[in-house]
Amino acid sequence: MSNKIKITLKRSVIGAQKGQLQTIEALGLKKVYQSVERDDTPSVRGMINKVSHLVTVEEI
Repeated sequence: MSNKIKITLKRSVIGAQKGQLQTIEALGLKKVYQSVERDDTPSVRGMINKVSHLVTVEEI
């Protein structure tokens, strides 16, 4: 069974760089305090690393 992580958008994306905004959208986040569950893969971890100041991550 693969590990899951819960990603929550904690800060607004207003004023964020275009690449960061696209990364947030690719993760499936649209609103502040919205959470999504994703498989814990290297590609998802890389996306989280790019926007780490905007999101929080919990392992499920």
